[in-house]
Amino acid sequence: MPGPHPRLLIQWMVVALAMAVSACSREAQPPPAPEHGTRLAGVLLDPQMDEISGLAASRRHRDVLWMHDDGGNPERLFAVSTNGTRLATLRVEGVTKTDWEDIAAFELDGKAYLLIADTGDNGGLRRSLQLHVIEEPEKLENARLRPAWSIAFRWPDGPRDCEAVAVDAERGQVLLVSKKRQPPELFSLPLQPSGTALQTAQRLGALAGVPRASPEALRRNPQRARLDSQVTAADISPDHRTMAVMTYRWLLLYPRLGEEGWGDAVSRAPRFAPLPWLPQAEALGWSADGTALYATGEFIPAPLYRIVP
Repeated sequence: MPGPHPRLLIQWMVVALAMAVSACSREAQPPPAPEHGTRLAGVLLDPQMDEISGLAASRRHRDVLWMHDDGGNPERLFAVSTNGTRLATLRVEGVTKTDWEDIAAFELDGKAYLLIADTGDNGGLRRSLQLHVIEEPEKLENARLRPAWSIAFRWPDGPRDCEAVAVDAERGQVLLVSKKRQPPELFSLPLQPSGTALQTAQRLGALAGVPRASPEALRRNPQRARLDSQVTAADISPDHRTMAVMTYRWLLLYPRLGEEGWGDAVSRAPRFAPLPWLPQAEALGWSADGTALYATGEFIPAPLYRIVP
């Protein structure tokens, strides 16, 4: 009988190592305060979910996360329990999936919505991009959905890659963080634009405090060092006070002071929260109650972490 496929064996080793590293970290360091820390909430095992690139906690269904996969896959959303079990698959009709890279959950006028960001652009070739807003379904079952509305937009100064989106429904803003430019830049769009005209994203500022690769790291592993600071996900806490930003290596938290805008909030050095060892960290979202963040990566099997910053 043939042995396991090498790729699958390597991926299982990745998950086992992640769990071991987490355990070793707990042994090697003083125990965190009860309200802080990282734990393995579950493991994504379903082969349909082997390219997860976006995660958001449902505002309608308790202990449910919405996830989607990368470009090259059907237009679909996965309803997933907080232990990593796929509960339903929902097809999204009426849209074309170019490169879905993030998803955000929010509430507006008493309804729960999801915003899907079709904003990936590895080659820097796309002249326009799309955001699709979908009302969360009442039941968690295989079904078909259509957007409540969509937003077509462009960047103000030419194409760029973007894998991070967040929604501040109180301010009526969609917030987007660029991936590859250093420092990363924050942009905004209206959540409910009037009409269907192509929107132009407004630059709000640059993100302060994102670690840059040291000369030593660049010498040791230049490709990895350059990737570490690239932003792959973002989300705003349900109380609209903190933006969480994830790179391939770091988790940064930007609190908002008073009634200031997000451009001012990200102009100050962030607070760092521990990001567990997670190869190809792609998906991050606040829990519905705002007490924790969930994070996972783009492979199967993949650990699903719950992080209390």
